[in-house]
Amino acid sequence: MADLESAITPVLAILAAVAAAVLLTLAARLVANYAFRKVPGFAGRSAKARLPVFGVLALIGTRVALSATASGRGWFPAVDFVTMTALIAALCWLALASLSIGERMVLRHFSARSTDNRRLRRLTTQVTLGRRFIAALLITLAVAGMLLTIPEVRALGTGLLASAGLISIVAGLAVQSSLSNVFAGVQLAFTDAIRIDDVVVVEGLWGRIQEITMTYVVVRVWDERMLILPSTYFTTTPFENWTRNSPKIMGTVELDLDWRAPVDQLRAHLDGVLAATPLWDGRAGKLEVTDAVDGRIRIRILVSAADSGNLWDLRCLVRESMMAQVQQSHRSSIPRQRWESMSPAN
Repeated sequence: MADLESAITPVLAILAAVAAAVLLTLAARLVANYAFRKVPGFAGRSAKARLPVFGVLALIGTRVALSATASGRGWFPAVDFVTMTALIAALCWLALASLSIGERMVLRHFSARSTDNRRLRRLTTQVTLGRRFIAALLITLAVAGMLLTIPEVRALGTGLLASAGLISIVAGLAVQSSLSNVFAGVQLAFTDAIRIDDVVVVEGLWGRIQEITMTYVVVRVWDERMLILPSTYFTTTPFENWTRNSPKIMGTVELDLDWRAPVDQLRAHLDGVLAATPLWDGRAGKLEVTDAVDGRIRIRILVSAADSGNLWDLRCLVRESMMAQVQQSHRSSIPRQRWESMSPAN
C-alpha cells in the first residue's frame, strides 16, 4: 500500500501542477487583455502566446512537484533533465511568440498613425528584420542552453574555450559567405537602401520587394514570379529603386514618323488624351521632336504618373491613342521608304 501511495504521489503532484498552470494561464490572459484593452486587436493577436505560457508554467510546476515528491527516486535525474530541456524550449517558444506579437502591434500602431507611406515601409522593413535577428539569437541561445544541461558537454567547455581561437578562424572561413549575407541584410534594413514594397529593377526585371530576410531578398516580378537574390547582391551590384524617395515617376513614348507629320496637331491630341485620363498626375506632359534623320523624324512624348503601375498603363494608352490618330487622321505621317527613278544616261 505504501509503495502504491509513493508511486501515485508524484502523478497527483504533476496533475495539480498542470491544473494550476491552466488557471494561471487563464488569469494571465484576462489580466493582459484588461491591461491592454485600449490597444485595438490585442486580444486576438495575443492568443498565439497562450500555449507557450501554459507550457512554461506547466513545466515549472512539474519540476517543482517532482523535486518535492520524487527527488530520491532513481528515475528522477533523467526526468528532471527532460523537463529542464523542455522548459528551455518552452521559454524560447514564449519569447518568439512575444516578439511576433510585439512586431504586429508596433506595425499596427504606426500604420494607424502614419500617413507617410515611405516611412511606414522603412519601419516595416526594420522591425521585421530586427525581429528575425533577435529570433535567430534566441534560438541559438536556447540550443546552447539545452546542450549545456548535458554534463558531458559542460565538461568539454574548458577544452572548447582553449581552442576557441582556432575554431573561430575555421568557422569564419567556412561560413564567410553566409555571414556576408547576414551583415548585408542588416545593412540593407538600417541604411534604408531598400524597403518592403519598393519598386526595383534587378537583372533587367521590374518587380516589388516582397520580403527581406537575414540572408536573402525576395522580389515579386511583374509576371508574379518570385526572384530570390542574396542580400549581398543589393550591396555589390547596381540596381534601380523607383520608390527610393517618392513613388512618382516619369516615362517616355517614342514614335518614328514621316517628315510630313503635323507636330502641332499631334501635340494638341496628346493634351486631350492626358486631360481625359486619371492616370496622368499633371506634372509632365509634352511632345518634342528629338531626331530628324534618314527620312524620318522621331517624336518623344514625356508623361508622368503617381506610381510606376499607373505610368505603364499611361504610356500604353498614349502610344495606342497616338497610333490611332496617325492611322485615322494623318496617314501621310506613317513612315515609308522612297525610291527615285533615274533615267539611264544617254
